Amino acid sequence: MDLKVKRFDELNIYELYKIMKLRVDVFVVEQNCPYQELDNIDQDALHIWFEEDGKIIAYLRLFYKNEKTKEVALGRVISLKRREGIASLLLERGIKIARDDLAARKIYLEAQTYAKSLYEKQGFKVISDSFFEDGIEHVKMILDI
Repeated sequence: MDLKVKRFDELNIYELYKIMKLRVDVFVVEQNCPYQELDNIDQDALHIWFEEDGKIIAYLRLFYKNEKTKEVALGRVISLKRREGIASLLLERGIKIARDDLAARKIYLEAQTYAKSLYEKQGFKVISDSFFEDGIEHVKMILDI
């Protein structure tokens, strides 16, 4: 399992295609949730994923929510190998990259409520009541670094 970390302009067309396909397959098709997947954030994000035998098995992206205050957002977290610890491992790596490479002081995310405990295990705290986004229940969470 190889860890890959790339800015948008470092992605080749095959990597970009695999990332977009994975995100649409999971967030749009599997969750039956039509929403604006291409949101113009990818161009400013770090794309982080685990690859195995040429296939992306887990993915997330990091981007500055506020670069001046070093607040980072983490999102689009996907693991194809569920309940095997891959998502937790990827989150650990993403947090380390946010801290070490982006000098993050805080990391924000909006978690689907069913996955809230995954983030709590990494130290994230709920900072909002639950709300619906694109028909799926979420909570806002933060990690102070």
